[in-house]
Amino acid sequence: MLNNIEFANPDLLYILVIIPLLVAWYWFRNKKSYPEIQISSTEGFKKTKGTIKQYLFHSLFVMRMLAFALLIVVIARPQSSTSRKDVSIEGIDIIMAMDISGSMLAQDFKPNRLEASKEVASDFISERPNDRIGLVIFSGETFTQCPLTTDHAVLKNLFKDVKSGMIEDGTALGDGLATAVNRLRKSDAISKVIILLTDGVNNMGSIDPASAAEIAKLYGIRIYTIGVGSRGLAPYPVQTPFGIRYQDVEVKIDEKLLQRVANMTDGIYFRATNKKNLTDIYKEIDKLEKSKIDVTEFSKKHEEFLSIALLALVLLLAEALLRNTVFRTVP
Repeated sequence: MLNNIEFANPDLLYILVIIPLLVAWYWFRNKKSYPEIQISSTEGFKKTKGTIKQYLFHSLFVMRMLAFALLIVVIARPQSSTSRKDVSIEGIDIIMAMDISGSMLAQDFKPNRLEASKEVASDFISERPNDRIGLVIFSGETFTQCPLTTDHAVLKNLFKDVKSGMIEDGTALGDGLATAVNRLRKSDAISKVIILLTDGVNNMGSIDPASAAEIAKLYGIRIYTIGVGSRGLAPYPVQTPFGIRYQDVEVKIDEKLLQRVANMTDGIYFRATNKKNLTDIYKEIDKLEKSKIDVTEFSKKHEEFLSIALLALVLLLAEALLRNTVFRTVP
């Protein structure tokens, strides 16, 4: 147990040097403190032995010195660090680039692709407390919803505000990817990752997705791509004069492009055909990144001075009580 004790103010322990000096002072002072009386002869006192009470009188000084030493230890703040846990070392920066185009409202995922993707991504964030994570959203345009941050509570709240229709509709994969790269290019993290999620085909924007992937590769950024959508047809909401109606629309995902983008940066392409599948994909990405820099660390410290302070207080009270009762002296 003592091997796990550290001191917040270890330099204060040098004050303990004063203890032996006080002991020496006490010894020299008491050496000459015997009472004197003038008598003609001391022959009658030669066989007289000191009482136990006389010897125990010095225990008062011992108690005071122990209390003083304990108080010095208290102000040095002893701390224990025994909470051992496996964590991913701080140093991974992740940008989540999410497609919010109109097609993400398709209901082959419940309640729809966008809400399911937000929910699964939020769970992923909760599993990575030591990483900086940011959010980029895109459709026909792109912008940063949340820059890299360790304040995951704020990030999750910003996730809740994401809705389809916030920006011009379309699928600008290249622009979304380029914005994510721009957020990571100055990062000095050990590992830099983009998770690009989309359900469509690149049909807007001024930057080619492959060119954006080339830039990501230059900055040492790994890209995981996720294609979201069932195979075949999916129910999609359509506005009609009689309100919103659902009609089956063919699911079109440019898997070859997403595969190419991932391969260019040593990443992986995943296809999610349902919410459970999407959850498993995020778990797989979580394992892939954690496995690279897993460490075991002792992270929590607990103050251990309270019991020592209480013991010092008990010694001081006991010393004061005994000095004024059992060992009370008259000048």
